Formats: sequence, C-alpha cells, structure tokens
Amino acid sequence: MPDHDLSLAGIAQLRGHGVGVQHVQYGGHKLGLYFSETGNHIRPVQVIYDRAGSAFSELGPGMTDWQKVLEGQTHFHWTGVSPALSPSVAEVCAEGICAAREKGLTITADFNYRSRLWQYGKHPKEVMPGLLAHAHITVADLDACQVYFGMTPDPARSWERQFEAAALELKERFMPGLQAVAMSFRVKEDGQLKYTAALMTGGQIYFSRLKVPLPQVRESIGTGDAFSGGLLYALMTGLPPQEAIDFATACGILKQSVPGDWPLFSRNEVDAMMSHGINTRISR
Repeated sequence: MPDHDLSLAGIAQLRGHGVGVQHVQYGGHKLGLYFSETGNHIRPVQVIYDRAGSAFSELGPGMTDWQKVLEGQTHFHWTGVSPALSPSVAEVCAEGICAAREKGLTITADFNYRSRLWQYGKHPKEVMPGLLAHAHITVADLDACQVYFGMTPDPARSWERQFEAAALELKERFMPGLQAVAMSFRVKEDGQLKYTAALMTGGQIYFSRLKVPLPQVRESIGTGDAFSGGLLYALMTGLPPQEAIDFATACGILKQSVPGDWPLFSRNEVDAMMSHGINTRISR
C-alpha cells in the first residue's frame, strides 16, 4: 500500500476489527479503488475498477519475505482478484503458494473471477489452473469453473446436481489435493430468489439446511467474501461439515443486509440465523 493518510485510515479500520496488519508492505503511489452502483432484483450491480498502476498491482516476486510472513501460520489464503491485476502479481501468488507448500500450510483459495480486471493480455485459463492446482480448500462458482477450466454446466440439471458434477470434476481432473470445495447459489423457487450453498468434503456432499428468500438486498457486494470467511472460520475451528456449510450460508445471507463490503455482524447473529432464520423484530 502507498504510505499516505488514505492507506493509513484503511489500515486503522482493519486493525480496529482485529485484523493483523504487521506485515503490510508500503510502496507505490496509488491506492486501488473501485466504484459500485447498487443494483436490485431488476438491474445488476455495476462495478468499475480503478486498479491499473496501483501499489498492489506493482507488487513483484522477491519483494515479500515469505518466511517471516508465514512464520507460525496454519493457512495461506489467496483469491482470483490478485492474479487478475498484473503478470507480476500472478507471479507473487505462485511464489506465496510455493512458500506455503514448503511450510506444509493449508492452502485456501477463492475463484473470484472478475472479467473487468483481466486486462493484461493473458486469458485466466492460462494463469489460474496452475495456481489452483495446489489448493486444499476452495470456494468456487460454476461460471468461474467454465472460464478457468472449460467446464460446461448442464442447465437441464438442478443446481444440486450441477454442484455435484463440478465438485467431482475439480477434484478428479484439476485439483488433486482438494479436500473441500464449496459454492453458494441464488436459486429461484416458487417465484422467490433464495440463497443457499453446498459443500463437498471427505467424499461426501452437504447441502445447506438454510435456503432463505431474499425479499430485500441492501448490498450484494462482499457476499461471497462473507461466505468464504464463514466457511474458513467454520473449518478452522473444527465445526462438522454440515454445520460448516450452514454457518457459511448464514454469513452470506446476513451480509446482504449490511451496506458496504464489510460483514459487520457477530458470531451470535450467525448462530441465531442458523437456528431461527430471518428475524425482523427490533432488538431493544
């Protein structure tokens, strides 16, 4: 990040939410930005990125002391947003993954395909398969599977069967070390849009027991990150698979009620969503 007041304000907010910032690197002159136009069930959300030439996009191999950064860690997480920014950041992703493998860390990844970021001349299928091949836990989606691996979902199948087919193909063909893969879904049932999810781990498939209608979406940006964070938290703290996918689903549902891209809710709120579903009563 550039060493200026705007970056420092962001770091202070991260620190205020308990995120470790001791390994933030300072350099470059521009902080990456994005602008969003909130959508609804009629119009999609529109996102414009302003990340070309940002400090993060100029990150290159050899600039990070991976031994120091990964010391004492158990997991290494990366997302598809990073290698989309520049060839050098894609190399940094590979460098970090290699360092994590050498230390025996669990490698986690979010497919996170962003078509408007891939602008430097390489198609994602030239970059992402090699990086994702080392993942142990991943959050994926059917569209990204098609872009990265050429996997074509069968629209005649239910979303459950599409997930099952995609998860098995990822494990058997592209990601041999895969231990867990999850996807969230927005499905239409009885004229309603509902949010739910699925997880494959240990050779078994678990469908979330939560399938919640979304009558009002305050903010859909950050929903996938909330889902991913919830899943990783659940798996890292030893929740059984069914509870883990329910927990992640609840995080994704709750995020859609929170403006901005921060999932500002507590563990108690997630547990309440898992137990009782949507609660519209005023808490006072």
